[in-house]
Amino acid sequence: MECYLDNSATTKCLPEVVEAVTNCMTENYGNPSSMHLKGVEAEKIMRSAKETIAKTLKVDAKEIFFTSGGTESDNWAVLQSARAAKRDGMHVITTKIEHAAILNPMKQLEKEGFEVTYLGTDEYGRISLEELKNAIRPDTVLVSVMGVNNEIGTVEPVAEAGELIKKCNPKTLFHVDGVQMYGKLPIYPKRMKIDMLSVSGHKIHGPKGIGILYISEKVKITPLILGGGQQKGMRSGTDNVPGIAGFAKAAEILCANMEEDAEKMSALRDLFLTEVTKLEGVTANGPAKCRITAITENANAENSNTETAADSTVIPAAPHIASISVEGVRAEVLLHALEEKGVYVSAGSACASNKPAISETLKAIGLKKELLDSTIRFSLSIFTTEEEIRYAVASVHCTLRHRILQRRIASRCIRTFPVRPGEGTSYCHRFPAGVTYDSFLPSCKK
Repeated sequence: MECYLDNSATTKCLPEVVEAVTNCMTENYGNPSSMHLKGVEAEKIMRSAKETIAKTLKVDAKEIFFTSGGTESDNWAVLQSARAAKRDGMHVITTKIEHAAILNPMKQLEKEGFEVTYLGTDEYGRISLEELKNAIRPDTVLVSVMGVNNEIGTVEPVAEAGELIKKCNPKTLFHVDGVQMYGKLPIYPKRMKIDMLSVSGHKIHGPKGIGILYISEKVKITPLILGGGQQKGMRSGTDNVPGIAGFAKAAEILCANMEEDAEKMSALRDLFLTEVTKLEGVTANGPAKCRITAITENANAENSNTETAADSTVIPAAPHIASISVEGVRAEVLLHALEEKGVYVSAGSACASNKPAISETLKAIGLKKELLDSTIRFSLSIFTTEEEIRYAVASVHCTLRHRILQRRIASRCIRTFPVRPGEGTSYCHRFPAGVTYDSFLPSCKK
């Protein structure tokens, strides 16, 4: 059985998305900058896509700019907005648990002379609004906070943060990395006082290589990429019409069924965490339960309740991300053991590289040192079924039983010795006198 539970890394394209992309590659393949009919047709597709996406965010289509994905959107928002506001101040704020697409541009700003304040989190990965309030200064030009943490699924209080930022310093811009939030939970920039929002297509069952940056018409920002002047000179480069069409179709479908899909995924996530944490040595990271209704009501409220957001008893979780730590088992070992059973997961963020590193998020939430390299992420999608969840739990259980068996065999042996004299790389076990492997194995399974 194949069980794909790495949907925070990338998702399977919807059939409707594949159809939209194919159409723009084989039929309406013109360059939207061309003045002939083929170009006009492509330009119409692009304009319609902008309107579709803008509608899901309740913003104006002219505030939507297409990019190559979440990383470009994040870089553009952070670097160019801060540089444009340099005369007003050189202080920016972010969190310790951001994606590398935010943290690395922040490091670049530091090299350019900006001062960066990194907010901490509680044990669930949620920022403190009080700490944010105390960090905002007259010279703070930008605050960037992710909507949903990509590793442990914590939903940050972005609506409350937006309200707070504008009260403390109306000139401070607010950027949200919405890559793991858009299409799963409601996010409305104008209502939440978000000035810039980054989104990626392949996280919502759309194609790779396409994303958007919402930029409020009130924001002063300069282009990151210069060239032929496409998208009103704000983002040059030949427009990726197939990607744009596919992104719009995915956004339309997911946002239309968002609440229903979120309820389904949250129930499966809760089922997974309930069952898997029954296993010896397995603990969950981040919020334990999803609260989709509470999140939706807060997003739809005209004014955010900062008191509720600050209440540590209300820790909302995204419906699609579950993080667990397994005592005594390295994440990479468990990942490949599950892969052999057809279960596909990731160790931390798969967006950074295929070389796992100790997660800044796990360190920020205060995870025990011995568990930092023993944590894996399971992430669901609209296609995930209960059968897959139960199979994944059974696969984790089977893998851990095998590991326990191996440790018991090793601990009950008298000693080990080379299989062949002089070859120290291959070892076998020597059992006590009169004990064979077949008679020893049943006792280890107890």
